[in-house]
Amino acid sequence: MQNIEIRNIREFRIIIYKLQNKEGEYMDGNRAVGRPLKYGSAKEMQEKIDLYFSECDKSKGPYTVTGLALALDMSRQDLINYSSKDEFFDTIKRAKMKVEEYLEKRLINDSSCSGIIFNLKNNYGWKDKTEVDASVNTQIKVSLIDD
Repeated sequence: MQNIEIRNIREFRIIIYKLQNKEGEYMDGNRAVGRPLKYGSAKEMQEKIDLYFSECDKSKGPYTVTGLALALDMSRQDLINYSSKDEFFDTIKRAKMKVEEYLEKRLINDSSCSGIIFNLKNNYGWKDKTEVDASVNTQIKVSLIDD
């Protein structure tokens, strides 16, 4: 084991990046350390995702990101981590888009939508847009008075 002097967070991140193999597992010499991946392929993950949406449809339950993560037997953070891997990126992106579409449709049909809006803002980057008209119309009346 070699001692490395780290002067700032950027150097720390570079060193960590160099220690990771292409699957994102940390390397100790030539041996990967850390937890092995739960899914060996995107196809295997897609089967579980399809089952999740099918079960939601049968039970008339909502599609949620947390529900998706639970169906995959992982946490929301694990789902985010998996989406950073090239092999799983498209699979997870499509599944999250399906959840997002479900929520968008609910916005149109439901009268109480604050929870849906919260979810879209926090999980999908939606933002409120405020427009401000800053134009000023003033008239100045000048009167001259004779003394």
